[in-house]
Amino acid sequence: MFMTAKEVADLTGYLKPSAQIKWLEAERYGYAVGGDGHPKVLRDVVISRLGGIQSKKGPHLRLA
Repeated sequence: MFMTAKEVADLTGYLKPSAQIKWLEAERYGYAVGGDGHPKVLRDVVISRLGGIQSKKGPHLRLA
């Protein structure tokens, strides 16, 4: 469902949540900020953006 904190850091190239959020916004990735202040990114969104095949299992969130 959501990427791990390490995966978000690998994607953005930043460890600090505020820098990750800045990068995600610049690259137009959807995210939500958790109670811990870290961005939460859906794994399927990233896979889709990078040209991969999305999983067909379970419900999917549609982003407008």
